[in-house]
Amino acid sequence: MTTGKTPRIVILGAGLGGSIAAFEIREAVGDKAEIVVVNKGHTYQFVPSNPWVAVGWLKREAIEVDLRPVFQKKGIIFHPEGAARIDPANNSLQLTTGEALTYDYLVIATGPELAFDEIEGLGPHTGFTQSVCQVDHAVAAGTVFDQLAANPQPIVIGAVQGASCFGPAYEFAMIVDTELRKRKVRDRVPMTFVTSEPYIGHLGLDGVGDTKGLLESEMRNRHIKWIVNAKVSRVEAGKMFVEELTEDGAHKADHELPFGFSMMLPAFRGVEAVRGIEGLTNPRGFILIDKHQRNPAFPNIYSLGVCVAIPPMGKTAVPVGVPKTGFMIESMVTAVAHNLKQELSGQAPTHEATWNAICLADFGDGGVAFFAQPQIPPRNINWAASGKWVHLAKEAFEGYFIGKVKAGKSEMFFEKMALNMMGAHKLKGE
Repeated sequence: MTTGKTPRIVILGAGLGGSIAAFEIREAVGDKAEIVVVNKGHTYQFVPSNPWVAVGWLKREAIEVDLRPVFQKKGIIFHPEGAARIDPANNSLQLTTGEALTYDYLVIATGPELAFDEIEGLGPHTGFTQSVCQVDHAVAAGTVFDQLAANPQPIVIGAVQGASCFGPAYEFAMIVDTELRKRKVRDRVPMTFVTSEPYIGHLGLDGVGDTKGLLESEMRNRHIKWIVNAKVSRVEAGKMFVEELTEDGAHKADHELPFGFSMMLPAFRGVEAVRGIEGLTNPRGFILIDKHQRNPAFPNIYSLGVCVAIPPMGKTAVPVGVPKTGFMIESMVTAVAHNLKQELSGQAPTHEATWNAICLADFGDGGVAFFAQPQIPPRNINWAASGKWVHLAKEAFEGYFIGKVKAGKSEMFFEKMALNMMGAHKLKGE
């Protein structure tokens, strides 16, 4: 524990969940606690816009925010050197500088580690496929994509076995299709979508509304072939080896897919700083939490975002994870902030996140939107729709969210009003 009179709340990670958590926790607890953020680097990146960067529609600077002045303005202490390891038994974490930082409460919002190494030849660093998981990856993918457009060849896009984030793969496939048509070379670029999902539009959620029909229709209209129940065996330069399984997991077919450009989303795992700590994580390194976002073994540790452990949605032929969408993460943030406020007042935490999902999947010239309440079935609301309005809505949301981070706000008043009108609450019982 910290030795001072003021409790210290340390937030590990400053991505979508961690940065908003810092702002909302500061607002919730006021001056009753010292707020400290630990992150690798000082730049926030709006990850949902990475597909636009990868086709040259945006420069990386447009989706990045320097967090140092934002946190300083909010009275939040910032350590951009990152953490090497958590020591929950001693309420401390070791920074990469070797310094030990103690805490009274810890909020883990690290996001995932990208497990490219689990498949031979996968990934942008030592493999042959591209990624849009980080802005650096998207910039690198943009260079390779330009080369592809200048020398048209087949494209393979999708998500490998164990992946839990499928929306960006669909988005990127459609955005690439749109951009290739703009460059008037689409007719010379065969496209194949490869996914571990049991059907198109499953999304790790067993579908939302008619996402199956909507996404299959989009892919047919855009002449994109697909392989589901797909397991990527390995990747070589210009060639992907894929085993296709039946619904019951039996071998169905082998595919050798040639490509001049490929973007495959990897499986995720917990980051090294937390992985393998007994009682804190599951075997993949994701943080175990209860209904109040607290770790059962170390109740002064909360967690939110992609790094939390959520069981998969039933049995599938190929492993498929559950995504943690943006609004779902923001509902976790709100629950954590309210529960920490209660704890600092000597009360037991009572707030539970709704885990509702609102998603805008942009296709460059249209898109698909869905609203799942809650994200995991059975649901009270199970709705999906498509249209050109989705692209415009995604552009507007990007500008709004980046502006929110720059302002150090977790939620603007008109956002709360709009969500209330939709019935999209962040806390159960609201």
